[in-house]
Amino acid sequence: MTRAETKERNRRALLDAAYEVVSRDGYRARLDEIAERAGLTTGAVYSLFGSKNGLVVALVADHLRPYYEEIEQIVPGGADLLGAVDAFARHYRRSCDAPGARSVLSLQITLLDMAVHDQDLGDRLAASVRSQEQQLIAQFTGRSHGGGVVTAHQAQRLTTALRALFVGLNQGVVLGLAPDADEQYFADAAVALVSGLSVPPQQR
Repeated sequence: MTRAETKERNRRALLDAAYEVVSRDGYRARLDEIAERAGLTTGAVYSLFGSKNGLVVALVADHLRPYYEEIEQIVPGGADLLGAVDAFARHYRRSCDAPGARSVLSLQITLLDMAVHDQDLGDRLAASVRSQEQQLIAQFTGRSHGGGVVTAHQAQRLTTALRALFVGLNQGVVLGLAPDADEQYFADAAVALVSGLSVPPQQR
């Protein structure tokens, strides 16, 4: 095994171990336990991630990356803004029924608790999420809507609103608080955020 392969194997082992320990213990998660579960030492954590917070930030990016990559596949390239938002909303709703949906929600709540207890970690987690969301912003930017074209600034504001909407709805679905929130409900709620959006007219 090459040095690069060993490094990636160790990185993967630490991320998997961190997921288990952080999901269970939150901000009380111990670095030595994470390293032990991965079959490594705490020195490997510092070498690969710089710190415990660096490991947690990498954990978030690791779980968000496949999700945002899927969006590129499910949002039609030629759709207008309403069509893109509709497809994204339905995809998000389907993720609420995924086998690991409860584990994902548990991790989200745990990370929020950790961010509240550690300002540095909170700032770094927010920056990581914003970085990942750039892919969604890019999906909405330039799409037609109401005779105009969506700007990057408008796509960013829409993405923020959709995140707030879907995080709440996801909790409702997973916890059984929103039994009637099916795909159509998610799509209607998301499209409602778009219906009043005013965009610059297309250049002739």
